[in-house]
Amino acid sequence: MTHARLVALLRARSVQQGDFVLSSGRHSAFYIDCRRTTMHAEGLSLVGELGLAAIRRLGWRSDAVGGLTLGADPVAYAIAAASAERPPAVHGFTVRKAAKGHGTTRRIEGCFEPGMAVVVVEDVITTGASALEAARVVVADGGVVSGVLAVVDREEGGLDAIVREGFSVHALVGVRALLGTP
Repeated sequence: MTHARLVALLRARSVQQGDFVLSSGRHSAFYIDCRRTTMHAEGLSLVGELGLAAIRRLGWRSDAVGGLTLGADPVAYAIAAASAERPPAVHGFTVRKAAKGHGTTRRIEGCFEPGMAVVVVEDVITTGASALEAARVVVADGGVVSGVLAVVDREEGGLDAIVREGFSVHALVGVRALLGTP
């Protein structure tokens, strides 16, 4: 029932019809603004519960979850919050798009330390570029990526691109479920 509720909430809040240019530069007749669901109180709860359950069901070791800001942030924080009630705890982190020019100058902020096993999260995967960038930053900073978890897969080759880079990947919802197509 929880998965069905997430699909319904994504359909109602996040799927828009029209003519859109995606971050990949491609045109699309629909846009999925997942943040309208992942930043919604009920959506946050559902994503946390379902994301944590998927990570554990897949057997991915995870000390922390995070990804490229901004889309990944609420997903990571939802999973971290859900884990507080279902130990062991999984903490959150954010990967900046560029290193800060002051302070620690890190690209990864939050609860990340070299040697940690992490799951990279993403709101929507289209080409996989954002998730791959986050995974590469984590690896370069000494982390071990156990897998990549997305809320929505647009089913446009992104999951395959991530697998080709050597990472396991899973999406909670496929675009066909959202659009009601077989």
